[in-house]
Amino acid sequence: MRDIWQRKPLLIRQAFPGIVPPVSREALLSLADRNEVESRLVTHFRNRWKLEQGPFAAENLPSLKAKQWTLLVQGVNLHDTAAADLMGQFRFVPDARLDDLMISYATDGGGVGPHFDSYDVFLLQVSGRRRWRISSQTKLDLLPNLPLKILADFSAEEEWVLEPGDMLYLPPQYAHDGTAEGECMTCSIGFRAPAYRELAGHFLAWLSETVEDNEDLGGRYADPGERAAKNPAHLPAGMAKAVAQRLKALQWNSAMVSEFLGTYLSEPKPTVEFAEVPDIPMRQYAKLARTHGVVLAPGSIALYDGTHFFLNGEAYEPPPELARWLHRLADYRQLSAAEIKACAELPDLLDTFHHWTLEGWLQLSPAAL
Repeated sequence: MRDIWQRKPLLIRQAFPGIVPPVSREALLSLADRNEVESRLVTHFRNRWKLEQGPFAAENLPSLKAKQWTLLVQGVNLHDTAAADLMGQFRFVPDARLDDLMISYATDGGGVGPHFDSYDVFLLQVSGRRRWRISSQTKLDLLPNLPLKILADFSAEEEWVLEPGDMLYLPPQYAHDGTAEGECMTCSIGFRAPAYRELAGHFLAWLSETVEDNEDLGGRYADPGERAAKNPAHLPAGMAKAVAQRLKALQWNSAMVSEFLGTYLSEPKPTVEFAEVPDIPMRQYAKLARTHGVVLAPGSIALYDGTHFFLNGEAYEPPPELARWLHRLADYRQLSAAEIKACAELPDLLDTFHHWTLEGWLQLSPAAL
């Protein structure tokens, strides 16, 4: 983080010695056939690029013997425990920046062409071999009229073949091109880098809702004493002045920005679906939680700042004695049975956990099921 992160590429040979793919090829193809899973198929047959969006029934995918095609499956960590555990190895970067784990399956010669990403990425080889070529070039013009963002002029400066367990880190906007040498599978651990313009739009919308009860923004525009219009199409200067004066009420500070970011960045992706949970009587739930502990659901995003605890787009202001346990839940994504026993008597804690469990956001430890 001190010397490499967002500064320069890094090749780490055998970052994960003896690694095995978190999911098999068959399991990955099965995921690509699900409506709630984002998947893409990239082919380069007869020197022509083609991009298709999933889901894909297995019979509609190219033959496994065909060359030069790639299946990309996003958010595998949301659907597979091993993938989630693998992604957890990258939590030295704050969760607010961590996005998801994508798996790319490719046949010989498969790839998506030379391109760049707007975010950091770790490219971890988990089976087979892939040749990576990279460039620090600043010319990032794209080829026109293609379904993929492929660089018009790519000139590699370094080149390696990655074996299972090898990993390549690339900072944002670093040009790269990966080509499968035989059948292979690559995990891409990606990070969030929201554009400031995007954040500003969402923040202003959040702010307007937050201050909707502010008396300074109450009422409606009025213009008593306005003279009869000689030029009716002319926008009244008094209107702009009055609205500008009221908009000054939309003030904010760093605490409000932190609350917005926690709410916004903990919102799950639209494709995330939480499993329906049958109603568990509170007394039974409390006993199971004390006996086995709880874990956050794979799709849940939990963050916190100095005041708030955020879970799946909701903001809470817990008292200090409760906050420390919620912080631990967010940092470790679980509370053990011993930890539940230690905090179970705090007011509303088990009731809150029970509610989150029925929402599918929190789960009883697998041993309880």
